[in-house]
Amino acid sequence: MHRHTCGTDGSSPDLCGPLSDYYIPDYILKPDSEKITIDNPPSCPVVVFINSKSGGQLGSSLIKTYRELLNEAQVFDLSEETPDKVLHRIYCNFEKLKSNGDTLSFEIQKSLRLIVAGGDGTASWLLGVVSDLKLSQPPPIATVPLGTGNNLPFSFGWGKKNPATDQMAVKSFLGQVKRAREMNIDSWHIIMRMRIPQEGPCDPIAPLDLPHSLHAFHRVSGSDSLNMEGYHTFRGGFWNYFSMGMDAQVSYEFHSERKRNPEKFKNQLTNQSTYAKLGLKQGWFAASLTHPSSRNIAQLAKVKIMKRPGGKWEELQIPRSIRSIVCLNLPSFSGGFNPWGTPGTRKVQDRDLTPPYVDDGLIEVVGFRDAWHGLVLLAPNGHGTRLAQAHRLRFEFHKGAAEHTFMRIDGEPWKQPLPKEDDTVVVEISPLRQVAMLATDPCKSKSINDPSSPCHPHDDDDTNSLEDEDEWENGRKKFGAAATFKIPDEVDIAHLS
Repeated sequence: MHRHTCGTDGSSPDLCGPLSDYYIPDYILKPDSEKITIDNPPSCPVVVFINSKSGGQLGSSLIKTYRELLNEAQVFDLSEETPDKVLHRIYCNFEKLKSNGDTLSFEIQKSLRLIVAGGDGTASWLLGVVSDLKLSQPPPIATVPLGTGNNLPFSFGWGKKNPATDQMAVKSFLGQVKRAREMNIDSWHIIMRMRIPQEGPCDPIAPLDLPHSLHAFHRVSGSDSLNMEGYHTFRGGFWNYFSMGMDAQVSYEFHSERKRNPEKFKNQLTNQSTYAKLGLKQGWFAASLTHPSSRNIAQLAKVKIMKRPGGKWEELQIPRSIRSIVCLNLPSFSGGFNPWGTPGTRKVQDRDLTPPYVDDGLIEVVGFRDAWHGLVLLAPNGHGTRLAQAHRLRFEFHKGAAEHTFMRIDGEPWKQPLPKEDDTVVVEISPLRQVAMLATDPCKSKSINDPSSPCHPHDDDDTNSLEDEDEWENGRKKFGAAATFKIPDEVDIAHLS
């Protein structure tokens, strides 16, 4: 094993060899490697997963730097090897080594931390793999923002801008990982069930060929308890959000355009600009002639919720003007906004609403009328239309309203066909299990079990809420009324007319 010549905590700016605090020897990672002895176990051993296709050329550059600073064998390119195979191999080797009395493997497994660099879809992929492994001590995960929205990293304090890739920047990040605290978050199971069509394909899979896409639901097997004769049933999961409607349509257009012209999507700012232009094109900033009211959520689906475990299903009344609905687990959506906000004291008492904790088994359901409504999030205490908090949620789509709609899970969209016959497409969301994230300051997420970061109700929460349907219909009289409401400097309002 190489001995490093620089600070082990990542504080030294000098170029150096492997950092011993994070270094994992070959024989832990490769079952057939020769066993070695080291003086002290690493204090923060890491396994790093990087999507080399994310962030333009940044993914490949990050892989190079991490491999310079660590053991090359502990840094994985997700375009070459999937995380489920990697972690299955490593954890099987852990058990083998521990059964032979190897103390180093025990220490490394106990303190192991994972790093994933990529977009929200890549991070969700790894989270799902760790969850599915059902380990007795699942390793906590730090996320490097390397996508367009980067909602997952932003929720836990890792920022939303693409990182620098030089050795000093990577060592600084490793130091943050070492000092980071663990925070459990809920995951959400989603099933989609539709009757087997008489002709044509039925899989709700967008033609994007994303190898880790969570929207490409896994078809359940005949032995699965969810299987129902005469139906196709798909199952998946998400960590951040499920959305449906106009926002998912804009996302779908963006992903499709990137698929057709990947060379035009190598810069984060360019990507965000393209996203905004597609939103204008789709009528997301103003009611469009191409978007009839029949595609609004209330006309598309019947929505039912179960507020608490073991409770009764009840129908959720969706205002007729809502064009997009978001089921939110984390306090970051669309590049860092918090659509739920913090309910004021009156809302907590009148509607039984709570702050948006990430580990309370509840999901926040928020509606938007259009992107102008969404811009109210820029105002202090601004939020979307709070529809409900729920333990379980069910969408029922019937024939008649439209031939299709658009859906999105953790940043990855698809075009969902709706019933053509007298039938129902059902999407149901329910809590699954928890996984540990690594959080650093400033962390946006709040834990119900963390008294050091309480999220108390505010009395002035409703200043910029647009919560009242009548106020929207009668002239949008609250929109932009706050003196502090401000469109960000980098947004050119001339293009939003």
